[in-house]
Amino acid sequence: MEMQQGTKMVQSSEAVRVGALLALAGGFLDAYTYLERGRVFANTQTGNFVMLGFELAQHNWANIVKYLLPILSFSMGIVLVELVRSWGKARKRGRIHWRQIVLAVELLVVAAVGFMPATEHWNMTANIMVSFACGLQVEAFRRMHGKIFATTMCTGNLRSGTELTVQYLRTKDKAMLQHALNYYGVIIAFVIGAAISGLLVPLLGIQSIWVGGLILFAIILLLFADEWETPHAV
Repeated sequence: MEMQQGTKMVQSSEAVRVGALLALAGGFLDAYTYLERGRVFANTQTGNFVMLGFELAQHNWANIVKYLLPILSFSMGIVLVELVRSWGKARKRGRIHWRQIVLAVELLVVAAVGFMPATEHWNMTANIMVSFACGLQVEAFRRMHGKIFATTMCTGNLRSGTELTVQYLRTKDKAMLQHALNYYGVIIAFVIGAAISGLLVPLLGIQSIWVGGLILFAIILLLFADEWETPHAV
């Protein structure tokens, strides 16, 4: 296919539309665990590290496990992605990409959480599993148009978007502006995902997480497109 000026073929996993949908799912899951699973943000681990340090300082040994397990679960998600990545790159290329396999695992985890009752024990298990899913997603999808980004947290995206905006104002390089808008778009998608979760959790309860699973399923289907023609920013 002959490309128009200003466009290039981008791998589907790095396309903005995929990044936006991943962020939509990330925001949805983060709000879900907070609203329905004991007011815990299971997508990011910074808070767990802070609370781990606090419990250590207070010698609350029994509570340490509460924060240590999600951290370990997140790490295991990263380990699994690296194993799947190595396997996927070593095998003959087929129709199913290794990232689709990772998303399928994440989808199964999300589906399982929807069957867990909203009790203290099960909420802890659910948060550990969502942390695992977050590790999968963060490690499998790390770039958008060649730039590092995250789909389950916003701090790094906000930093990168703001930095690129300043660079654009200084240099008038439209490529910088395009990348900045991509980052801000992912942040907006994350917020929208959280808002959707906020609307659905009161209506659907623990099963509302399955809506996040539907988003993941849609991404799996989108990844069947090996590459897309898309606006190019160097």
